[in-house]
Amino acid sequence: MLLYHGSNVDVKIPRLMGQARGLDFGAGFYLTSKKEQAVSFSRSVCRRAKLGTPTVNIYEFDETSAGQELEILRFTHADENWLDFVKRNRLKMYDGKQYDAIIGPVADDAVLPTLQAYFIGLFTTEIALATLKTSRLFDQHCLATDKALAILKFVEYFIVQQ
Repeated sequence: MLLYHGSNVDVKIPRLMGQARGLDFGAGFYLTSKKEQAVSFSRSVCRRAKLGTPTVNIYEFDETSAGQELEILRFTHADENWLDFVKRNRLKMYDGKQYDAIIGPVADDAVLPTLQAYFIGLFTTEIALATLKTSRLFDQHCLATDKALAILKFVEYFIVQQ
């Protein structure tokens, strides 16, 4: 399957790097199966970093090998388990099992207000999930170990028109 990584540079050799901020699924190399999501993210990265060029990197990911070789946590939709996992990772409080890869919905900027309201207790789990059901949630693939990155093969990249 093809996966896309939005960035401000081409990334021919993905690496695991420390994360300064809490991300949905913790530290890792993030990708999506949706090209439009990667395009949008590449623009966001450039705006935040104030440097580089919006770039979408394309990779081949062997799902068969991944399923046989990796410990994968998969969320099929935004449910209570996903919400709790995202909360604990975003707040840098996750101390559970470590996975090679985590796959599931992305909590992007469009749903961030809902998550923040949930994190500080303004929304109950039920209200947060009901609100998220009205959102269009893209998928994300977080490759969290070098073992998972080894299955990823760079194909090409393209520059996003601004």
